[in-house]
Amino acid sequence: MGTLTALMSVSSQALQADQTALDVTSNNVANQNTVGYTRESVTFQSSVAVTVDGVVTSGVNTGPTAVSQRDRVLEQRVQQQTQAQAQSGAIESALQQVQSVFGLSSTSTSSSSTTLGTAMDGFFSALSLLASNPGNSPTRQGVLAAATTLTSAFNSTSNQLAQISSGLDQQVASDVGQVNMLTKSIASLNGQIATLSSHRDAGVLENQRQAAIVQLSQYIGLDQVSTEGNGISLATGNGTLLVGGSSSYSLSTTQIAGTTHLIAGPAEADITASVTGGQLGGTIYARDHQLSGFTSKLDTLANGIASEINAQTALGVDESGSTGLPLFIIPSGVAGTSGIISVAINDPLKIAAAGSGQGITGSTNAQALAMLSTANIVGGTTGSGYYSSLLAEIGSATAGATTDNSAQQASLTQLTTQRDALSGVSLDQEAANLTQYQRSYQAAAKVFSVVDSIMASALNLGVTTSVA
Repeated sequence: MGTLTALMSVSSQALQADQTALDVTSNNVANQNTVGYTRESVTFQSSVAVTVDGVVTSGVNTGPTAVSQRDRVLEQRVQQQTQAQAQSGAIESALQQVQSVFGLSSTSTSSSSTTLGTAMDGFFSALSLLASNPGNSPTRQGVLAAATTLTSAFNSTSNQLAQISSGLDQQVASDVGQVNMLTKSIASLNGQIATLSSHRDAGVLENQRQAAIVQLSQYIGLDQVSTEGNGISLATGNGTLLVGGSSSYSLSTTQIAGTTHLIAGPAEADITASVTGGQLGGTIYARDHQLSGFTSKLDTLANGIASEINAQTALGVDESGSTGLPLFIIPSGVAGTSGIISVAINDPLKIAAAGSGQGITGSTNAQALAMLSTANIVGGTTGSGYYSSLLAEIGSATAGATTDNSAQQASLTQLTTQRDALSGVSLDQEAANLTQYQRSYQAAAKVFSVVDSIMASALNLGVTTSVA
């Protein structure tokens, strides 16, 4: 009887273990489409052996809980690649907006095909016509009209770049809000995990924390460290702590010279320049380095053309014989020129076409003005040459950002596929497991049934009764 009792205990344990395995398999199938879910599995292990009448019996169990199939190193690589991809994506998006402002495309970077390039060509063409016929009133009016078109093109381009910068500023503020929300959630999950499962896999809680960290990686670059109590500590690349245990440390924003900056810690340190990775890192880099650089070069172009034109008009005389007045209004410095440049005169008779000592029909100064189109007046090159160089730089930067983002996305896809192969739910594998556990359960149930029948027969001394 002792042996039969032990055998019944073994089959009973097998039934319980197989039922647990079936439950885990069913849970995996049910959560196949749950974002952040990690596949769980059971580990069958022998129970403590018991000797009964010289026979060693040992049942089976599956441990206290199912185990999530996760690789923490691989998960961190996915997070790091997510940060790189999000940063390159933000840079690409900003540069595509800049490219659109200048009217460029992936197949065309010609200055003559852009609004500003056409306005520059039109302005110098109007000056050439003036040199040919300085006394013609419509020709003089055409110069003012072309100058107005040029200044409007500069103003419009500058304003659109400013709008992009403002949009990136708003994106920074929005991203900071998302970062703070996610770090607070991760810290809360750290606390729950430390309380409920500080020494083993926390299952659903760890899935939620991992999903939150991946989402956080889309916004900002992170360094991750595992801590005691099954916790995770998170910091930015420069060491600014975001999550420590069950505590989170929020970022804030402030306006400095009209630009949104990131502030962190009790000392309210400005960490804007040191933030890398994620959408925040990409947005800040595009705003503070690339966009500001293009705007600065646009200002240089506008200031160079206007300054040289104004300097040349001062050497000529208008139709009344007076010294030529500046044709453009520009600031004292280069910065901001493209946004505020305007035409200084509205009377075509005030255009200084004649040279000093010539009559009102002279054209020496008009010829000098027209020749500025081929003179090195901006950054050691011609105005059109400088502008073409700027367009080439924008096109090259955008193409490079697109290529980089595609490569980062490919790497992320590869890593995600590797992680999903381990942690994702495969319906084919779960179907195979389900069949295996069902057969095992049926076998254990058969053993249990046979032992039960034998025990009933022994108790009834072989006499068939209603007792079972």
